[in-house]
Amino acid sequence: MRIALLLSLFLLAIWSCNQEPDGAYKEKAADPERIHQSIRDITDVIVHDIFSPPVASRIYAYTSIAAYEALAPGYPDYQSLGGQLNDLEPVPQPEAGKSYCYPLASVVATLAVGKALIFSEEKIDEKYETRLAEFKKMGVPREEFDRSVAYGEAVAKHILAWAGKDNYKQTRTFPKYTITGQQDKWEPTPPDYMDALEPHWNKIRPFSIDSASQFRQEPPTPYSTDKNSQFMKEVMEVYNAFRTDTAERTAIAKFWDCNPYVSHHAGHVMFATKKITPGGHWLNIAAIACRKADADIMTSAQAYALTAIAIADGFIGCWDEKYRSQTVRPETVINKYIDEEWRPLLQTPPFPEYISGHSTISRAASTVLTNIFGDNFSFTDNTEEPFGMPARSFTSFYEASDEASISRMYGGIHFMPALDNGVKLGGETGQWVIDHVKTKK
Repeated sequence: MRIALLLSLFLLAIWSCNQEPDGAYKEKAADPERIHQSIRDITDVIVHDIFSPPVASRIYAYTSIAAYEALAPGYPDYQSLGGQLNDLEPVPQPEAGKSYCYPLASVVATLAVGKALIFSEEKIDEKYETRLAEFKKMGVPREEFDRSVAYGEAVAKHILAWAGKDNYKQTRTFPKYTITGQQDKWEPTPPDYMDALEPHWNKIRPFSIDSASQFRQEPPTPYSTDKNSQFMKEVMEVYNAFRTDTAERTAIAKFWDCNPYVSHHAGHVMFATKKITPGGHWLNIAAIACRKADADIMTSAQAYALTAIAIADGFIGCWDEKYRSQTVRPETVINKYIDEEWRPLLQTPPFPEYISGHSTISRAASTVLTNIFGDNFSFTDNTEEPFGMPARSFTSFYEASDEASISRMYGGIHFMPALDNGVKLGGETGQWVIDHVKTKK
């Protein structure tokens, strides 16, 4: 007992040495970099574990919502998303009259939810310990520290229970997509001829929209091999995309590739490169905007949550259309009827062409971000620098989303109607989030 008591006093003394007077830790704890770092921690593991874009969007949505919910009680002007998002019941609230370090609770909730949704749990554990050590070093009082960690864990548990009922686990057991053999329908493409990705994603419970088909777009251009048909004109537009402005179009296509798994074949050798997903790219743009606007931690949490919700719902609506129309990819048509040696600049993703996912989620994200930070918000996007591409600058979020959309035609993986109607779907989805998910009281 004496040894245990001495050890306890020793640990308390160490903790006290870190504590700064007059609550100086509060300002450091409320630094928005706390939330930027925790979301980036999630991105790093998503890239490592190679999650598909739709699945990654689900992870980002739940982690960002958890981050927001654990932080909001410390900011009286903000309200919970409980009761606003589909099936999200009231989120646990902190104990009245007790002090909390809400940024700490937010980081705990973010990483606890992230750990449950990714594969490499040990990597999240490492990041978790690093983040907690940072708060300890700030001098957060021990009782407040422990209470805040417990509150973050309670929020995470609540969000994970909600996530567990979104039908994701059930879709893991649903049958694979069946290749029809019809000329106008999607079929696996080179180089890996992978199975169709997430054919049942429209059965995932949406976050804010009423249903996967709420903003259903017009059908794709009717398939035809008549060289004078509208469809073949769209095919030739893709085929001839690099007749002009080749260098700039190449740069645009590669910058917005955002393919989490690109395989490379050289003789008998095959290797793969990993990249950030489209959703991860746009959440990084949200971080760039927050930093430029000098947004506080709560505004940053709001930006992440609303952007992630719009992206996740955008993927659900987009995938609903993809597997309804099941449209063939440009590569397949061009190889059959125009040039059997032609290959797109970007590797064709393993799912139907119509409509464009990147066009959809880019416009959904840009709509939300414009609502938060304003139009004509110029920024430099350095998201792809770690993946070997130089930064690009934009005068607005909409300009960036327009470039992200057209990049898919430049890359040879989409026809123009998929881009135009993807932008329309994304805009409608983003506006729905703005109109129906309220963060301010």
